[in-house]
Amino acid sequence: MQDDILLRYFTAEKHESLLFLAVGMAALIASWLLYRHTIRYRGMIAPLVAIAAIQIVVGGTVFLRTDVQLAELQRKRILAPAAFKADEGRRMTAVMRNFELYKAIEAALLCVGIGLAAALRRRAYWHAFGLGLTLQAAFMLVLDLLAESRGRHYLDAVLRL
Repeated sequence: MQDDILLRYFTAEKHESLLFLAVGMAALIASWLLYRHTIRYRGMIAPLVAIAAIQIVVGGTVFLRTDVQLAELQRKRILAPAAFKADEGRRMTAVMRNFELYKAIEAALLCVGIGLAAALRRRAYWHAFGLGLTLQAAFMLVLDLLAESRGRHYLDAVLRL
């Protein structure tokens, strides 16, 4: 593969998983601080914690499995290139399909968050809830758009083998 797209793709995946973990942990810390020091923005806690849980689970899972997955794929690419192309092409096609679902959910959550924050400014809890949801949904959407772009480039390279 040109410039070893396999290594570049999985290295970027692993780096992004660390970003997921860091943001998830930051959201948990922010939630704790909001709980301890303010009443006005406590509504942010629920969406921050809920999405942080997803970020930590996904980030941790990707981080822990990437090295083994990369080694197996590198071995398979050398020993059975046709099987590598077929299997990895199928896997990545499914991954790319999943991004469509993720983007739709994240865009919907982003709209709900903005709507709550804008429409319920006088109701502190729901305004803050909307702000927290907006922050987390926007972050997830941006990272998934980047991951989707990276995945499309990788899938195209796999299919050209």
